[in-house]
Amino acid sequence: MQMQNIPFVTTTWDDVERTEHLGVTGVAYWQTRSFGDIRVRMVEYTPGYLADHWCSKGHVLLCLEGELHTELDDGRTFILRAGMSYQVADQAEAHRSSTVTGARLFIVD
Repeated sequence: MQMQNIPFVTTTWDDVERTEHLGVTGVAYWQTRSFGDIRVRMVEYTPGYLADHWCSKGHVLLCLEGELHTELDDGRTFILRAGMSYQVADQAEAHRSSTVTGARLFIVD
């Protein structure tokens, strides 16, 4: 990841538009800022959320609240709780997210 041509800027997340993304079950709410090729998001998954796709995009993901279940396409599963993160490269390992209780995440990709 190259972070170039991004001036110093602060973000008040309460002021960032919230968009809705339906899962197989539940809803993901995204607040997104873009800086060139870099996307920075606050994401909230409602209880019972299951992603409607396998993702191959690289991310740095920090779980802020709740509990996130991440399944890899090879069958491995990981549980992230508040204060835990994962990092994965583009096209490295397809993954999908779900949560029983709901989760709030900070994601850079």
